[in-house]
Amino acid sequence: MDLDAYNTFCAGLPATTHVVQWGDAHVWKVGGKVFAIAGWSAGEDLAITFKVSELAFDILREQPGLRPAPYLASRGMTWIQRVSGDSMDDDALKDYLRESHRIVAEKLTRKLRRQLGFDQSR
Repeated sequence: MDLDAYNTFCAGLPATTHVVQWGDAHVWKVGGKVFAIAGWSAGEDLAITFKVSELAFDILREQPGLRPAPYLASRGMTWIQRVSGDSMDDDALKDYLRESHRIVAEKLTRKLRRQLGFDQSR
């Protein structure tokens, strides 16, 4: 996935905002909370960082082309960085980006979730 495809995909998720910060990283947020970061790549592929469940973190951190996200994972957070497509193709990456968005949105306050259109039933 290149940077344009990453930004287009994240822009299509509900209630997202985009900012370039932290040394030209493309950061996507929902409700002001980060769910995906792209940049800081030392290789050919775009490095994309996203939040995962504890179980997914335990499985993914051992896979080729994936690693615990620098800085974030060292602080006990369950974030994975895809540095190549060796074991995660773009379709799977999109699924994980959707899930990261959902995990982060779920942790927002009830009031903010309603404002963003996530909790319409209440």
